[in-house]
Amino acid sequence: MNETTAPKLLVRAPVTVRWGDMDAYTHVNNSVYATYVEEARLQWFRSLDAGWMGEDAAPILAALNTNFRKPIEWPAEIVVEMFAGRVGRSSFTASFRIINRHAPDVLYAEGDSVLVWIDPRSGKSIELPPHVRAALG
Repeated sequence: MNETTAPKLLVRAPVTVRWGDMDAYTHVNNSVYATYVEEARLQWFRSLDAGWMGEDAAPILAALNTNFRKPIEWPAEIVVEMFAGRVGRSSFTASFRIINRHAPDVLYAEGDSVLVWIDPRSGKSIELPPHVRAALG
């Protein structure tokens, strides 16, 4: 029997839905979900030691996949949970869930993103910085 382990939680980022996040159908516009996931990534980056970005290294978003499960309506308090996934030489996959802050069983969206570290001068991929790799482990 294979034993499975839960993915490592990297960050729980609370977000307050703003009136301006809404579209003509009175729910959060699909493009805003990417902004919520970006906020979680930035909060996780801030938790790392210096060096995750600089003259020699920078992360770029290579892919974003979002599965919409339930519309988010204003007013809402949400949480974006980001989890460590596959770790490669220069990239890693982070899965995410967007849930209701006060009713965590309400799932608004889930998906994954791929971040690749590059040399900003050349634009070519580089190895993940050691402390980033350690934070994912």
